Amino acid sequence: MNGQGAAAALLGAGVVLALLVIRTAVREMKEPGSARHEWTFLRERRGLVTFLATASVLSAVSWTISGPAYLPWVGLAALLVARVSSKER
Repeated sequence: MNGQGAAAALLGAGVVLALLVIRTAVREMKEPGSARHEWTFLRERRGLVTFLATASVLSAVSWTISGPAYLPWVGLAALLVARVSSKER
């Protein structure tokens, strides 16, 4: 792993996270209260357990394959998996 790989991964994951936050803000302006509903999955037990389990598995795989360079993407992927799994109920 080199320093540039970690910086690129952090920047890319930051951009995607910023897009999610902007999308939430735009929806909140159109429909007040929607942001609280959209991010509620992090307060629920199922969403939190899904997030932590996904992050643990993906972190182990990512660390084994590429080192810590892509851990920001692991966090983002775990966030998206938890979000989708809580909406499926």
